[in-house]
Amino acid sequence: MNKELNYLSKITDKITEAKEECESLIELISSSTSIDDLKEIESLIEPLREKVSTIKEQSLLNGPYDKENCYLEIHPGAGGTEAMDWADMLLRMYTRFCEKNNFKYKVIYKQNGEEAGIKNAILLITGDNAYGYLRREKGIHRLVRISPFDSNKRRHTSFASVLVTPEINTDLNIDIKDSDIKMDVYHSSGAGGQSVNTSNSAVRLTHIPTGIVVSCQIERSQIQNRAVAMKMLKNKLYQLEKKNQEKELKDIQGGMDNIDFGYQIRNYVLEPYKLVKDLRSNYETSNTESVLDGNLMPIIHSLLERGIE
Repeated sequence: MNKELNYLSKITDKITEAKEECESLIELISSSTSIDDLKEIESLIEPLREKVSTIKEQSLLNGPYDKENCYLEIHPGAGGTEAMDWADMLLRMYTRFCEKNNFKYKVIYKQNGEEAGIKNAILLITGDNAYGYLRREKGIHRLVRISPFDSNKRRHTSFASVLVTPEINTDLNIDIKDSDIKMDVYHSSGAGGQSVNTSNSAVRLTHIPTGIVVSCQIERSQIQNRAVAMKMLKNKLYQLEKKNQEKELKDIQGGMDNIDFGYQIRNYVLEPYKLVKDLRSNYETSNTESVLDGNLMPIIHSLLERGIE
């Protein structure tokens, strides 16, 4: 409740501030008498427009969990090293996105590939509206490029999936039986040297009835990693139950099923031309380097403005 009130208070302050700036600008326009006045007015209009645009954008982040932190998972598709390298490129893209937009992130789990790239990774991303901004990244991401791993320099297509779930900051009333959980422990992977944890502190939990798997290796002890993994598991089970209830309601109402996980949402083409295109909003840009460096907000804005879920 306090988090919600603090968030609404920030929005209200921004609206009040924009209203006051708008009124001041109107007064300045009414009393302007010189070229210098017009130059001052022009310098004030663009910052005000950006402020109003931000307020409008945040008003669109009105889903039930949009204001929450989120877990973002990346998994390579079939294709071995090529796909694992693409998954690693996506991991960099999302961490750069966080750095550019004042989100904090922790690498909860990361498993490196044998030759290059990653087999999977999980980020915990925290900040205002983290889930609201990133939830539309869920789906299949497709890359087309000249493979750096192909000595014949042939063009390859790689796929990786992204899954985004909210971190629900309430005590979820979900009963998980010990007999329903398989726990595996292993050494945490790291950069090498003193940063490697030589004890079996990393934890992987498998929920046997649903097949859901969660992992954590960021904490120093097995107990702490298990606690984080259990929290993630509860979040996923809650989302699964909610999804099942919604499906039952749709079945009763006779609606069409939404296309969900496994749907290709975006293409990243690096050869023979450069183009990133989101297949839902039709947003596209030839500045592929910028997108892969974390500049995702224009794509996210295009989805928000069109009300695409």
